[in-house]
Amino acid sequence: MEKDFQKLVIAIQQVHEELKAQTGKAINMSLTLRNWLIGCHIAEYELKGADRAEYGKEIVKELAIRLKPLKISNCNRRQLYDYLRFYRIYPQIVRTVSAQFKFLLPESINHYSEKVPTPSAQSTLVPENRITRLSYSMFKLLVDIDDETKRHFYEMECIKGNWSVRELTRQINSLYYERSGLSANKNKLSKDLNRKAEIQDSQILIRDPYVFEFLGLKSKELMSESHLEDQLLDRLQDFLLELGHGFCFEARQKRVLIGDSHYFVDLVFYHRILKCHVLVELKLEEFNHSNIGQLNTYVSWFDQNVKTDGDNPPIGILLCTKKDHALVEYAIAGMDNHLFVSKYQLELPKKEEMQRFMEEQIIPEGDHQ
Repeated sequence: MEKDFQKLVIAIQQVHEELKAQTGKAINMSLTLRNWLIGCHIAEYELKGADRAEYGKEIVKELAIRLKPLKISNCNRRQLYDYLRFYRIYPQIVRTVSAQFKFLLPESINHYSEKVPTPSAQSTLVPENRITRLSYSMFKLLVDIDDETKRHFYEMECIKGNWSVRELTRQINSLYYERSGLSANKNKLSKDLNRKAEIQDSQILIRDPYVFEFLGLKSKELMSESHLEDQLLDRLQDFLLELGHGFCFEARQKRVLIGDSHYFVDLVFYHRILKCHVLVELKLEEFNHSNIGQLNTYVSWFDQNVKTDGDNPPIGILLCTKKDHALVEYAIAGMDNHLFVSKYQLELPKKEEMQRFMEEQIIPEGDHQ
């Protein structure tokens, strides 16, 4: 009886895992197709008539401006260029557009099979169903590879090894293609690599920042790494607001795009007395220089991209915690005014105050009286 019951448990687990994986793939495929179709429409628009050719690069700039109030995610000027390039490098994706979505194609390529260039000999080695096997984040990495042979090599290896986005990034950065070219035993190198590679799973697939924005989900849902971290951020947010020093809450897990990568700032406040943004980063680990370097990057990014006329340079507060220890560091971007530095030291909570608060919060629950 117990044996049969265990079979029931395993069967339900299998149904759950399989359907969850299929859902993740379907969402990622929809996002990929969306971005490809956006690029397709822009490319076809650019090809229509001499009168439009005179706009040149202004087309994408104007399009980004028009789309912004419509709340269409991931459609700033740089991202629209990415979609255009994606379409131009992978025109053959049109062959995988199912009948139910063909009405979304531009009218000018309704007879789409005639418009797509004959695939190169190299591209025919990669499965036509690449759109179901590779996420948009992977395609974004691949389109940056100019050499077609190299690009198809990474496509095949990624599909064969079922790599995650992080693994694909790691292998491109570690020059796997070049190492494979120099290797006397390419198959052994591939097997050894894939034995240690991080593979794609449905949770990693669905936690892609592009997917979260596409679905209209909040970044807090995406980035909450642990219950403890979430609880600490809740208390820290309340603590700073209750200090009465002029903190005005703006965002939790504020998503910023720096270069081609997404980052999340734990807490963002605007300080009405200092007239500047205050960024707070919490690390559940010992202090290391990469922590302060990351915070400095965020502070510099806010200084260049968020600060408006009349604002003072932003300030960062880094909190590194261990079980019974807390360290507080401050980061300042472009602040050479010593009078202002003195002022912020008066207005912001003192390091000792912050450390005492954090150490109280990270005492194990069983130790509280």
